[in-house]
Amino acid sequence: MYYNALFDNTMSTIAKETITFRLDRTKREALDAIAKELDRDRSYLLNEAIENYIEIYKWQIAEINLAIAEADAEDFASDEDVDIMFGRLNEG
Repeated sequence: MYYNALFDNTMSTIAKETITFRLDRTKREALDAIAKELDRDRSYLLNEAIENYIEIYKWQIAEINLAIAEADAEDFASDEDVDIMFGRLNEG
């Protein structure tokens, strides 16, 4: 089945675009049930889900880039530091 959704990455009043994508019946029914429970429409929920996905993805990429920078700077625990930490954990 095809469904249209209004996509707006800030959920504000900026220009919106219509997109089409495939969604299986089970997911559509679950989406409709949630929409009914929240007294919202499908587009609202889809926009909210996409916004959350984008924010998580941005955070994940930022964390990966930070970890790469730390590794490049050799800003991480040495083998000895790790052994000491595990030794303390095993004592407790």
